[in-house]
Formats: sequence, C-alpha cells, structure tokens
Amino acid sequence: MTATGMSGATGIAAGLARQLNGRVITPGDRGYEEARRVWNGCIDRTPALIARCRSSAEVAATVRAAAEHQVPLAVRGGGHSLPGFSACDAGIVLDLSGLDAVEVDPGRRVARAGGGALWSGYDAATCAYGLASPGGLVSTTGVAGLTLGGGIGWLLRKHGLACDNLLAADVVTADGAVVRASAGEHAELLWGLRGGGGNFGVVTSFEFRLHPVDTVVGGLLVFPQARYAELAGVYRDWAAGLTEEFTTMLVAGTAPDEDFLPGDLRGQPAAFVIGCHLGGEAAAAADLAPLRALRPAADLFAPMPYPGLQSMFDADVPAGRRYHFKGGFLPALTDQAVATITRQMAGRPSGYSEFDLHHMGGAFANIDPGSTAFPDRRSDFTYNILACWDHPAGDDTNRTWARGFAAALDRLGQATGYVNFLTDTQDATEIHRIYGSDRYARLQRLKREFDPSNLFRLNHNIQP
Repeated sequence: MTATGMSGATGIAAGLARQLNGRVITPGDRGYEEARRVWNGCIDRTPALIARCRSSAEVAATVRAAAEHQVPLAVRGGGHSLPGFSACDAGIVLDLSGLDAVEVDPGRRVARAGGGALWSGYDAATCAYGLASPGGLVSTTGVAGLTLGGGIGWLLRKHGLACDNLLAADVVTADGAVVRASAGEHAELLWGLRGGGGNFGVVTSFEFRLHPVDTVVGGLLVFPQARYAELAGVYRDWAAGLTEEFTTMLVAGTAPDEDFLPGDLRGQPAAFVIGCHLGGEAAAAADLAPLRALRPAADLFAPMPYPGLQSMFDADVPAGRRYHFKGGFLPALTDQAVATITRQMAGRPSGYSEFDLHHMGGAFANIDPGSTAFPDRRSDFTYNILACWDHPAGDDTNRTWARGFAAALDRLGQATGYVNFLTDTQDATEIHRIYGSDRYARLQRLKREFDPSNLFRLNHNIQP
C-alpha cells in the first residue's frame, strides 16, 4: 500500500466491513486464495483486501476508502481482464460479483444488468423472451469489461458492438458520487463509456437495447491447416458479399480431439470458419454453399439457441490457463497478410494458441464513428492473436511469439487497436496512438472531469 502500508489494511477492512453487507476478505481469511484469483493464470497478485459489494452505496464507500488511504484500486466485474487490471498487489479489489442481477423489460426491449453480471446470466435472462444484445464470444466473460472496451461478438454485423447498444449506465465516480449517464444526462460520459474502458468510474449497472434473437444457425467448418491459404483466399471474397445477417471469423488453431472429426485431424493444426447466421436455415445454407463446396473435413453449422453458440467455445479458454493476446485491425486480407499468418502460426510454441480474424462491416461500420469512443470502424477485419499455454516455463517463449506476430501484422494494418485484445499494459503514447489524437483528447477531458487524480488507473489508462 502506498501510504498506509500493509499494516493499515486491517483498519481499512474494519471500516469497510461496517459499511458493506457483502464480505470483506483479507489475507489469511478463509476463501482469500480463491477470491484473489482471476481468469488469466499469468496474473498472481495479492491484494490487501477484497471488498464484495452489493449496491452502488457499497461501491461508493469502497471507492472513497481507496481514495482516502491512497491505495491501488482494482475493479473486478467478470475477472477476464487480460493484463490483470481486475487484480492488484497491496491494494483494494472492488469485487462486483454480488451485483449480477439482470432485469428484462420485453415490452420496451431493454435489459438492465449489474456490473458483476456475466454474459451467460445476461443471455439466459434475455433469451427467455426471444431477445438478446450483442455480447462477446464466450459466455464466461463479464458484461462490464467487454462493453466498456467495445464488445465484439456474434451479433456484430447485424446489431453492432455491445457498447453501441448501451443506452444508460449508473457510475460511481472517483469522489464517491453516483451519476447516471444517458442521452439526456451526462451524455458525454456515456460516449466515453462506449469504448473508453474503465477510466471514469465504476459502472454498477448497464442498460442495453435488446433485439429479437432466438434460434440462430451457428457453428463451424473445419479444414486441415494446410488448406488455410486456400481457404483464406476464398473467404475474403465470400465474406465481402455477405449480408448483415451473417457474422463470421476465420481461425487458425488446433482441431478438437473429438469423434466428429477424421482421426488424422483430431488434435492437429486446423483452419476454421466460425459464424452466427440470423436469417434462418435456408438463407444460412445458401450463404454457406461456396464454403461447403470446398469439402470441409467437418461441417458443424446447425440451428441452435443463441446462448448455445455463446457457450460453445467456453472450454477453449478455461480459467487458470496462461494467456497473452495481441490485436489490431487489417484494412484487407491481402496475400501478404495470409502468408504472414501462415508463417507465424507454423511457428507457434503452444498447440492451444490460435489466430482469430473477425470480419467486421455491416451495422458495426454503419454507426456514426463519432457516437462512441471505439477507435476504428473503417477496417474490414479485426484480428486477435491468442497465445495460450499451461506452464510458467513457457511465459517468455509464448509472449515473444505473440508480440512478434503482432509486429509483423502491424506493418500491414491500421495504426489503431482494440483494447480488449491487448494484454501488454500500454503507456500513454500507445493509448494515444490507438484512439487517435481527437478521440484521445476528448477522453482526456472526460478523465479530468470525473477522475482528475487518476484513481481509476488500473486500465488502458487515459491520463488526466
């Protein structure tokens, strides 16, 4: 702790315990080891205390305690922060898991989610009414972190990012005040929450627009990795002609060791086209026909409930595995980009690692770029390099591979990035580059208004 020292944690914990109905957990308490863990196994931090808040008032009390005692403050929604921003050493972790309720108003097509909700809970609540909001790509991700960074997901081309569908938010600011951000009040703050990260306060509730989404046609086509270049050449032309109903991604990774695959492909390097079609079985079949003509080794596209697609790949990114991601934007999938991807994937040090290429456009690109803080709506593709491995001995090798891969693609892409795909803690220069001068200056003005002392600095930080 910066001012009080670890010895002061007992006093802070005692003071918070009198104000919180939720539990205050300190080192030595039962459950502390479990409570301090986060999704990325690379992150091993020991907070002085963990405050499990159950209301905006309890969040405000915790924020005021961190400010008063000048200690680091980490905010945890789903705990999926790649760089470990949802954990800290010798400070306070503000745990929002007790604020996970989801309320649905089907008549207005609006849902309200607590800051600790996961997409699994959100989707279960909304899909009971045949409705959904754009979420992420796996169901274990927190609503808060994904939305505040942007929110790429399976509904992107039809309904945009998660942050594009954010209508309002309740925010606890650095002085412990609770403000509402919406189109009618603190509209500039709402703009900043749509892609500017957790820089401006703790969001205790989110209000989202809902869309009719029930059964989708989702799944994947599987090809041997040796066919990646061939598949990519077809995919770039095919994807360019898709309607907004179909959101897809081109993946290089490892085939699952499952009976539905030929024996010589199980557990081997493979290429995939994965997607979500909202237009019904007949339209999906027509759109998939050119790729099916390539005779994939397995065809797993089928009608399914939307939450089934959201959870289909949960097992591929389990909690506790070690992760280092790098991301960026590509204006086009050129032959040079395909050659770079093929070469880099051939040298991956871990069979768990993969390369995801997200096809953008559609509703995502049609939204006014000035309406949110999200940095890039021009590029046709966004990519994510996922370095995934199990043992600490592989840390340097796998991180070096991801960084080298990203550097090779940076030369072909845009000078921006997607903060939810970044593990390295960026300095101010890098964050400035990602958002661009005009957007960064606007975010900086918001930061000065709502967090001039930079209490909320454990994030991809906008400096006051």
